[in-house]
This record gives sequence, C-alpha cells and structure tokens, in this order.
Amino acid sequence: MRLMHDLNARYRATVRRFRLGVVILLALAFPVDLVAGSLRSAHAGDGHYSGKQGQILVIKVPAEGGVAGVEGTFLGRTISFFPDPRPEEPKGFVGLLGIDLQDEPGIHELTVKVQAEEQRQTLTYRVQVLKENFHVERLTLPKNKVDLDKKSLARWKIEQAQVKEMLANDSRTKFWQAGFVEPVSGKRTGIFGSVRIMNGQARNPHNGEDIGAPLGTEVAVTNDGIVRLTVDHIFSGKGVFVDHGLGLYSMYFHLSEVLVKDGDVVKAGEIVGKVGATGRATGPHLHWGVKLNGARVNPYALVDLPFKGSVQSAAPMPITVPGSSVGNARSVI
Repeated sequence: MRLMHDLNARYRATVRRFRLGVVILLALAFPVDLVAGSLRSAHAGDGHYSGKQGQILVIKVPAEGGVAGVEGTFLGRTISFFPDPRPEEPKGFVGLLGIDLQDEPGIHELTVKVQAEEQRQTLTYRVQVLKENFHVERLTLPKNKVDLDKKSLARWKIEQAQVKEMLANDSRTKFWQAGFVEPVSGKRTGIFGSVRIMNGQARNPHNGEDIGAPLGTEVAVTNDGIVRLTVDHIFSGKGVFVDHGLGLYSMYFHLSEVLVKDGDVVKAGEIVGKVGATGRATGPHLHWGVKLNGARVNPYALVDLPFKGSVQSAAPMPITVPGSSVGNARSVI
C-alpha cells in the first residue's frame, strides 16, 4: 500500500509540472495586454503582437543600412514601413498596423518583406486580435434622419463611390511628423465603435469619435498632410479628408465651414474648418474619423502613439456663446 501511495504522489507531481509547463508555453505564444483601456496594447515577444479591435500596433523590424524597402501584409491590407524616427530606439523600421473595429478576434499572420539590395527576406509575425467590448447606443430619431428615400439613396451611393476611390490612392510618402493632436477640445458624445440601434434597427458601428463643441469652434488638423477631398455629403455634411501618407487618412465631418480646398498642404494644428451640424447630425459637433491602410481605427489611438513631437496639443478650445449648450449632439451616420 505504501508503494502504491508513493507512485500516486509521484504521478500527481508529474501532472502538475506538465500543466505548469503548458501554461508557460501558452503565455509565451499568446501575450495579452492586461492594461484596461489601453489604446496601444502591442507586445513584441518572439514575433508576437496583440491588440484590441480599433487599436494601432507599432510593429518594429530590426534592419541595418542598405535596406531598400520594407512592406507588410495583414488580412489583405498593405502595411507600409519607415525608418524608426525615435533616437532612443535601436535602428530599424516601424509600421503602423491598424486593427479594424470589426476584424475577427483570434490569431492572424502578418507577413513582412524586407528588400536589402539584391536580397529579399520574409519575416512572419503572429498578431492576436482581441475583442473590444464596444458601447451599445439606442437612439430614437425622426424617420427622415435614418431612412433614405430613393433619390437620397442614389446620391449616397455616388458619394460613397467618390470617397472609396479617393481612399484607394495611398501616398507612398510619409507626410505626418511626430506628435498627433486632438482637432478640438470638447465632450465626447459619440464613442468610437458604438453599436447603434436606431429606431429599433441595428446599424453600422460608429467608425469615429463625436466631439461636442459650440457652433463655429475652430477645427485643427491632427497632423501634417495634404487635403485630398472636401465634400458636402448627405450624411457627413461638409467635410475634409486629409492624406497623411502611407495609407493614413483623417476625416472631419459636419462642419459649418470648410476653410481649405483640395490639394492644400496643411500642418499639424492648422485650422481646416469650423464645428457645425451639417448633414445627418443632431446638433453642433465634430465627427473625427481615421482610416489606416483601410482599417477603421480609434482616432485617439493616434494621439497615444509613442512618437512625440514639439506640438503636443493644438486642439482649439470651444468658443463661448451666451445661452448656447453643446448637449449630446452626435452623428447620425
């Protein structure tokens, strides 16, 4: 009996050691960010990264001199790389990988091709997409604010095609510099990724941030770039699309005035328009959106990037109008 007791004890100890080993291996293979609310949750360990839907990951590729180009592919989207501008970091290339707000949670492969003179190297990284618990909004609005008649639907389709064509032309030059800024200071009234139930019907998730501010408040561009398109669309109203290079675009909607024109070169903090309520909006506010290589990401993830410049915040303060109230104005798009 004593022999059987000793054998059982040894067996249980062996099982515990095996289970512990499995846990350690899984932790190494699938690192997870445990910081609640972090917008930038990338971890690089043995070629592994992780981040939530709507976030931006900074991918670092070690590379010495003589590298002609670095480019990646993730879920069919092209990721452009550029020399790491941070003097405190080892030399190499970095790329901004946007996780779309509806990318499938799980492990996905990022393939990076490094062209060095006459040699090409292919690197593979594993990216774990984590599910974000987006807010659910239930809105009751007038029917004409939600549903489109036949004529309006035809106009909307033309406008969508115009925007899609413009966003498909990625600039191969990086225009943005270190330090992104918030375009306007105000109350966040429409949270990125919110699942919207309008008049009892599920709609597309909110792909930007609504910032409440009084009518006429100046709106600053988040970083250097080129104005690619100014519009007056049925849903977004008067708006500005700015190309920051390498597949990064920022958008400013529902403006009362547009102060730039197509082709203008703008600098971080430069005023591009004024807060309004044009298009489908419940009141004055700014809808601030960002697309990165086709992925819809939280615009505040730009402000949180580890590239800090001399301009930390150029967000114009809301103007004060006697008797005015910002309330909870938001986009109906």
